[in-house]
Amino acid sequence: MATKKVTVGQVRIGGGLPFAVIAGPCVIESKESALRHAAALKEKADRAGVPYIFKSSYDKANRSSLNSFRGPGLEKGLEILAEVKARIGVPILTDVHEIEQVPAVKAVADILQIPAFLCRQTDFVLAVANSGRVVNVKKGQFLAPWDMRNVLDKILSTGNDQVLLTERGASFGYNHLISDMRSLVVMRELGYPVVFDATHSLQLPGGLGSASGGERKYIPALARAAVAAGVDALFLEVHEDPEHALSDGPNSLRLSDFESLLKVAKQVDALVKEEEGGLG
Repeated sequence: MATKKVTVGQVRIGGGLPFAVIAGPCVIESKESALRHAAALKEKADRAGVPYIFKSSYDKANRSSLNSFRGPGLEKGLEILAEVKARIGVPILTDVHEIEQVPAVKAVADILQIPAFLCRQTDFVLAVANSGRVVNVKKGQFLAPWDMRNVLDKILSTGNDQVLLTERGASFGYNHLISDMRSLVVMRELGYPVVFDATHSLQLPGGLGSASGGERKYIPALARAAVAAGVDALFLEVHEDPEHALSDGPNSLRLSDFESLLKVAKQVDALVKEEEGGLG
């Protein structure tokens, strides 16, 4: 089934269109790093023929340890994201953690992301939806996919129907997540574009004691499986040197592997969308 079409700058997601990719470092490490990653990722996505949106966080408010790197903060982070948008010419996605941040973030970002842990905070969800920007809401690790109907209804109640629903794995025992490909089908039946976060789905929350671990080697397999299930976009944390990334390195895709993954995913996506079109 074709989902609603959502427009993000020059990028369109859903509506039976080929998949798009949302990608970038987990956290803004510096202005130079953000610009370097955005330029490289856009070039590789363009070569693969996949519409691209840059993502990175100005603040990681839910780190495992008090001592973990959180990012440059709201003001400096938004300055950097604005420069990336202007100089590289890409739409921007970043996450918001507090209602008070919404006005500043919506002035820069094309997509405001509701973190998984906050997806049931009603006042916060409504504030993000009332921004008028595209909303990407991550399904909580503690929710069943059909529970996203209630989250979606909260957003739609504001009159904002530019919504993306993102799967990022479900809690499975201690320090583990599992990806159920059925959830992608269930959420697409709600009628809105579904995004698969192939990197956070392989995070091992708190798996390193004072930090999260991850299983990077499985990223390509899960990304291909999600595209085969018919998702509208992939979400990937990508870093030029994951072993030295300041956040989520163990579950980040290596930048050098980004283009080849997109090219394979694009072939799978074309077969699936052709079949869906024929069935429709």
